Amino acid sequence: MSLFICILISVAAFVFMEGIAWFAHKYVMHGFLWNLHKDHHQPHDGLFEKNDLFFLIFAIPGWLCIQFGWSSEAWWVVSIGCGITLYGIAYFIVHEIIIHRRFKFFTKSNNRYVKAIRWAHKMHHRHLNKEEGESFGMLFVAKKYWDKIKRDEQVQKDQFSR
Repeated sequence: MSLFICILISVAAFVFMEGIAWFAHKYVMHGFLWNLHKDHHQPHDGLFEKNDLFFLIFAIPGWLCIQFGWSSEAWWVVSIGCGITLYGIAYFIVHEIIIHRRFKFFTKSNNRYVKAIRWAHKMHHRHLNKEEGESFGMLFVAKKYWDKIKRDEQVQKDQFSR
């Protein structure tokens, strides 16, 4: 199997994971596993949450694909595992570092994408219970949040031009 095909499979798996993450967040985390996710929506002390256990839940399929694909030389399976793992890394960077600032990097970004994902996530977290949620994805931001950021930037520009 060519390297190009393996990379395409990894990219496809990465993109597909956004849909899996959205579905799992909406129907699993805000559904029957709410008891693990609830502390993520509530104020609490300490660095860790029960919600952090989802890291393992999502890491296991990627690890298994890489492990079993490698041992059986099924490179397409390894590629899927790599896509899942890369999504996990992106999730960690975007959700834990950029959005929730659990680690103090990228704290003062003026990037529109960063502003949009932070606003979308803020709107998700304004709901403290499992019902009536919004914005369950992570990397793809709905148009309404982009529009809100553009409006904010326009208001700020208008204020400075007075």
